[in-house]
Amino acid sequence: MRGQVLLIAMLTSAAAVAQVAPSATGGPAATPMATPPPISGVSYPMQLGSEVRANYLRAGVTYTTSYIDNLYAGSGNTAIAETTLSILPTIAFDASASKQRAVVTYSPGFTFYRPSSELDEVDNTAAVNYDRLLSPHTTVSAIERFQDSSSPFSPADAELDGSVTGTPESFTPGVVPPFAKRLTNFASVEIAAQTGPNTMIGASGLSATLHYPDPSQAPGLYDSNSRGGTAFYNARLSPEQYVGVTYQYLDMLTTPTGDESTTKTSTVMGYYSIYPAARLSLSVAVGPQYYQVTVPPALPISSWAPSIMTSMGWQGDRMSVAASYSQSVTGGGGLIGAFHSRSASAAVRWQLAREWMLETAGSYFVNKSVDADLPTENLNGHSLSGSATLRRSIGKQVSLALDYDRIHQDYGEVPAISANPNADRVSIALTWNFMRPLGR
Repeated sequence: MRGQVLLIAMLTSAAAVAQVAPSATGGPAATPMATPPPISGVSYPMQLGSEVRANYLRAGVTYTTSYIDNLYAGSGNTAIAETTLSILPTIAFDASASKQRAVVTYSPGFTFYRPSSELDEVDNTAAVNYDRLLSPHTTVSAIERFQDSSSPFSPADAELDGSVTGTPESFTPGVVPPFAKRLTNFASVEIAAQTGPNTMIGASGLSATLHYPDPSQAPGLYDSNSRGGTAFYNARLSPEQYVGVTYQYLDMLTTPTGDESTTKTSTVMGYYSIYPAARLSLSVAVGPQYYQVTVPPALPISSWAPSIMTSMGWQGDRMSVAASYSQSVTGGGGLIGAFHSRSASAAVRWQLAREWMLETAGSYFVNKSVDADLPTENLNGHSLSGSATLRRSIGKQVSLALDYDRIHQDYGEVPAISANPNADRVSIALTWNFMRPLGR
C-alpha cells in the first residue's frame, strides 16, 4: 500500500455524517452543517437501520466456490471454463470517540484455480477511514482504498458500500482487463471549516494510481495516475437544503513505454442538495469544464465541455438504495488520451425477511475520445457490469450467499479486452463472522 493517507494517522468523514444531514428534520441554525455528496468524497452508505453500529471489532472468514465461463477473457478466441476456490479472511474495527472516528478493514484473499493451478494467487484489499474534529467548527478527514487483485469480480461477501458516490470520476472509468494482475490505490484528505451558522469552506486533495505489475497480461492498457485538488463553498439554506460551488483541478497521466499521455481539467460546478427526510438525500451539480490534452505525436488540444453529476441515496429499515449519473472529461484509467465519459451506477439492498437479504448492483460506462483527430479515437468503447446476491443468515455468526456476476466490455482496439469481452461468474459463499463491542 502506498500509504499516502495512513501516514497522516488514518483519517474520513464517516459515511453517515457526510451523506445524511445531521439535522435534516429541523433544529437551530447553529447546528453542525453536513458536507453534501458533491463535496464529501464519501460513498453512499448501504447499511440498513438495524446494521448501523459503531465501536466494534469484527473478524471472519469466507469460503467461496465459483464457476467462471470465460477465464481468459481478452487473451484468446476461445472461452475456457474454470472452477475456483477462494478463502477470504477479514478483520475490521470501528473505534469512535467524542472527537474522532476510525474505521479500518483488511482482507487478504487466497484463490485456487482448477484445473489451472499455475494461476493460484494471493489478493489484498484494505480500507482506512478516519474523521477528526480539530475544533468545534473544523474537521479534517481522509480516505484510502487499496486493492491488489487480478479478478474483475468483487468478492462474494463484499459489501455494496463504496459502489456509488456523489462526486465526479478521477479516472476514465469502466476499463478492467479480466484476470490481469493490477494494483489500485485511491487516497484523499479534506479539511472543512464552518465559518458561520450556515456557511462552510473547505479544500481537499486526492491521489489515485493504477499499476499493472505484468504488462503482458494487459496489452493495450498502461499504468496511470491522477492527482488534484478541490476547493468549495457550502451554504445551508435550511436544515434540509444546501447549495454551494466547487472548483476542481485534476492532472491525469498515462505512461506507455517511452511516452506519456496527459489530461488536465479545471472544473467549476454549482450544486444543490436536499434532504427531504432524515435518511434521504438528492443532489445535482452542473458547471463548465476546461481540458487540455497531450497525446504524442499529435499536437496538444484544449477545449470546453459541460460537467454534470447527479446522485441520490436512501437508507431505510429494510431497504437501501443509491444511484448516480455523471458526465465529464476524463483521462488515465489505463487508456491513452482523454474521453467524454458518461457513467451510471446503482445499488440496492433489500431485507426480504428476517434471515434473507437481496443485494444488486450495476454500472454502465461510455467513453468517447474528445477529438477525432487524436490517435486514440479507436479506443472508444463502453462497459456494462451487474451483480445479484441472495444471502441467508444461519444464526448470528454464519451466512450463506448465492451470487451471479456479469461483465461486458466493448473496446475493439484494446487487446486485453477485445478478443473475449464477456465474463460470467456463479458462486456460492459460506461466511463466518465474529463481532464484539469495543470499550466495554
